[in-house]
Amino acid sequence: MLRIANASGFYGDRFDAVREMLTGGPLDVLTGDYLAELTMLILGRDRLKDPDRGYARTYLRQLEDGLGLARDRGVKLVSNAGGLNPAALADAVRALADRVGVPVRVAHVEGDDLLGRGWGEGVLTANAYLGGTGIAACLRAGADVVVTGRVTDAALVTGPAMAHHGWAADDFDALAGAMAAGHVLECGAQATGGNYALFGELAAAGHDLRRPGFPLAEIAADGSAVVTKHPGTGGAVTPGTVTAQLLYETDGARYLGPDATARLDSVRLTADGPDRVRIDGVRGEPPPPTLKVGLTRLGGFRNEVVFVLTGLDVEAKAALVKEQMADALTAAGPKEARWSLARTDRPDADVQEEASALLRLVVRDADEAAVGRAVSGAAVELALAGYPGFHVTAPPGPGAPYGVFEALAVDAADVPHVAVLPDGRRVPVPPAPRTRAPAAVPEPPLPPPLPAGPCRRAPLGLVAGARSGDKGGDANVGVWSRESLGADGWRWLVHELTVSRFRELLPETAALPVRRHVLPNLRALNFVVEGLLGEGVAAQARFDPQAKAVGEWLRSRHLDIPEVLL
Repeated sequence: MLRIANASGFYGDRFDAVREMLTGGPLDVLTGDYLAELTMLILGRDRLKDPDRGYARTYLRQLEDGLGLARDRGVKLVSNAGGLNPAALADAVRALADRVGVPVRVAHVEGDDLLGRGWGEGVLTANAYLGGTGIAACLRAGADVVVTGRVTDAALVTGPAMAHHGWAADDFDALAGAMAAGHVLECGAQATGGNYALFGELAAAGHDLRRPGFPLAEIAADGSAVVTKHPGTGGAVTPGTVTAQLLYETDGARYLGPDATARLDSVRLTADGPDRVRIDGVRGEPPPPTLKVGLTRLGGFRNEVVFVLTGLDVEAKAALVKEQMADALTAAGPKEARWSLARTDRPDADVQEEASALLRLVVRDADEAAVGRAVSGAAVELALAGYPGFHVTAPPGPGAPYGVFEALAVDAADVPHVAVLPDGRRVPVPPAPRTRAPAAVPEPPLPPPLPAGPCRRAPLGLVAGARSGDKGGDANVGVWSRESLGADGWRWLVHELTVSRFRELLPETAALPVRRHVLPNLRALNFVVEGLLGEGVAAQARFDPQAKAVGEWLRSRHLDIPEVLL
């Protein structure tokens, strides 16, 4: 068995988690995920300022005492904190080890950086998502610390599992099991009750959610795993928390990766004791012949002004602001100017803030001057000449750059995946021995619907959980039936929450392509909404740019629910 844990779900996650995980109980490997689409843009801008940068510097500070703790406990450290410059981070870890007097063998993985391949003007980063094979090669060569550039999130688990269990590159079922476990671990405390839609159930059961612990997985030789956490840490590990994370930011029943394709429709979850959930039954298939490549570029500049409209005549006040700003917007000439009115106000409010609505103006253009003070200054000039009660949420400011994310595919054989071993040897890492082009999974047979009976108008969240997130410009919304409702909850959900009903409940999705995927073993549905996020999180195209709360919006919507479920 391999005990592998996570201590970071993003660049900026809980700093003390590395120490907490190293001291909280036995481990074999401690991983950290520091990269996201937005992070790559941030690191790309860092690299523009200094070619020796481009990695997650927080990781070095975490290792100041983490190296010694890991060495004393025999724990290997594996992270993608290398970002755009894994070689530089590896050198920095060696320098740190010398300074703190902890002898460690450091290796790194590179080859993901494809920036020099002519992607077009303005591209800051171009990185292929590598698998875990390079990590495995480093660990087999005796590395204590492995840092990578862009790898898939699950590769931080599949790589150590390959090295520990001796899996071959075509042990697809075992690899797929490790991928599922890696996907559960990758976002840290999201697997232990963080961001959990049904958090009230956990609190009612006595779980302390103030500071959820980070997750770990016990991975067996066949790829099955038990997800758990260190004893005495906060949060909870339940079939529901693991289901929520399995659904997070996925697209369809086939979960594609460079090491294997995991069939999420085959995953089985069972409780294995307090704070222990077993993942097994995962079927694996050959990976696709291509690797995903994430491109980030500066898309231009944006600015935002938020007007606060209080009390009566909110719609008329909003119309007046738009009329007064029309000349300034025409003169500045931004390519895009978007107005949105959020009716956060309520009548006869006891608190002023609750009597107020927010009118948001967002402007974007390639020219910084077109979105700068020519717009925000004009808004502030209305302070004594606008609607009654005029105020804005921030003073006038210049435009700020925004980014654009784009996902492409390249042949895996064209990516120079390389493991740089502790002794400096550079070992080429071949692509998977067998590949298979992905194909859609037919919808499985559905259970019979619930018999007709009395219904009550109520929020969906009374009978279902949800978790949502971003995949480039798309959003995914995973929805699952509450475990306490058993098969009846699933029978109702799978027949009621069709694509048309989903669009009806979330009108912002009505004009967009929406795909539904059925995962009966999880009693879950996964909806993918194409284009909801425009050009990705860095473009900040909507109020919730990463679609983190779309699932909660869906749960808040009312529909007719059978009384037998309420």
